[in-house]
Amino acid sequence: MQRLKQVLKWFIYILPATLFFSYYPVISFGANSTMNFELSLPLIWLVLFVILAGVLLVKDKKVRKSFGDVRQKWVLCLFPVFASLSVIWSANKLRGFLTVGILWLVYLAVLAIWFLVKDFLKDPNFKKIFLRWFLGSTLVICVWCVVQCILDLAGVGQNVSLMCNGCTTRMFGFPHPNGFAIEPQFMGNLLIAPSLVTGWLMLHSRPRPAGPSPRAAGANSRAAALRNAASLKHYTIPFFIFTSTLFLTFSRGAIYAFVVGMIFFTVMQVVKTKKWQAMLLWPIVILAFIFTLNLQGIFAQLSHTNDTYFTGISKALNHLSLGVIDLGGEKTGNAGAIGDGDEAVEPESVFDGYVEESTNVRMELSAAAFELWKSDPRYVIFGVGAGGAGQALYDAELTSSSKEIVQNEYMSLLLEFGLVGVMLIIMTVIILARELLEMQTAGVTLAIIVAYAVSLCFFAGLANALQIYLLPAVLISLRKKLVS
Repeated sequence: MQRLKQVLKWFIYILPATLFFSYYPVISFGANSTMNFELSLPLIWLVLFVILAGVLLVKDKKVRKSFGDVRQKWVLCLFPVFASLSVIWSANKLRGFLTVGILWLVYLAVLAIWFLVKDFLKDPNFKKIFLRWFLGSTLVICVWCVVQCILDLAGVGQNVSLMCNGCTTRMFGFPHPNGFAIEPQFMGNLLIAPSLVTGWLMLHSRPRPAGPSPRAAGANSRAAALRNAASLKHYTIPFFIFTSTLFLTFSRGAIYAFVVGMIFFTVMQVVKTKKWQAMLLWPIVILAFIFTLNLQGIFAQLSHTNDTYFTGISKALNHLSLGVIDLGGEKTGNAGAIGDGDEAVEPESVFDGYVEESTNVRMELSAAAFELWKSDPRYVIFGVGAGGAGQALYDAELTSSSKEIVQNEYMSLLLEFGLVGVMLIIMTVIILARELLEMQTAGVTLAIIVAYAVSLCFFAGLANALQIYLLPAVLISLRKKLVS
């Protein structure tokens, strides 16, 4: 059993790194008219982890005894039970069955993490090793994101750079990386937790107080101050890199969510722990944004489009501000792909700034989901069933494809599970929130959860965003502090 526990411990260690590979590499099993059948590394991790945890549960009496505490929280399982039943009336039973399968795997993984980490904390090095994997893997991915942009600027094919179709320089005049995720919004979302955790570590990674001897106390105090400065510097650099890369993804959903999470975190620190030093994180965030903005301008200037440094900055600000900030940058050179005679001309990028259509599509899909939900009393109460939103919208002639999903998790949940499902979800959230508020890591973990909650306004689904459910589970399970 000790060997199996050690394997599960390493599964926890590699979880943060695995989550970054949410789309590349991917194993494809084909597709039907409503969905693609694909398997990613995080999903493989999820299946294997649950299976191994199940084996441990069966063979280890102590683990079975600790899992017995779950009976006291049986109400937490009401939503997945209801979701499973909803497959019966789902508009897309196959998608519903697979969705519910992933949902149960997530639930079981969260429970396993909750109880296993409690046992793993007996190892004094557990938190330290986990943080190394967490922050180290994030740093490697951030480097890859920059390399990805450079490869795209150099004209390297997407089969090598792994850039998505909407990420290339051709779109805005500068690239915005998607890492190993399917889209930049998921890459940006993956950087929310590491950014907030490093911010938390900057404030809480402090040396121990000096000893009782006055002379020793003075020496220790000076040494402590030096260690304190070194510790602050140690986490400031990763915080700057993670935040800059998040801005570089150019995902409004991820950026807005991160900013809301930072505001929530700052308020929690000031009000609950009286740590006014949290305000010092904001100059770094602003500096990271300015740095990234200039980097996008430089990328635009170096690109093979007729964009310039100024148009790159102008477009970035215009898009992120939803068209409010307009610097009116003008392009240089001639637009087009073919020159007059032998003279080559620079091609023009597709977008001049704020892409209003991207917002309109999300709003229209949400409105369509709401209209369909309230059109039938059965939908209002029970929804169209798990995984059935896309097919139901298509059948009602509200979308042009049955593969189209509601790009808002809340509207998708309302349409698929109705008021009954939503009420069960709210009850689950309230129970978990009460547990979380009693823990010392509540500030950063709650901030991450709030940021994730905001990000769910911009997409829907489980498979590409497992970090939203699994990472908070690990952080909550650490219970006391991330650092000793």
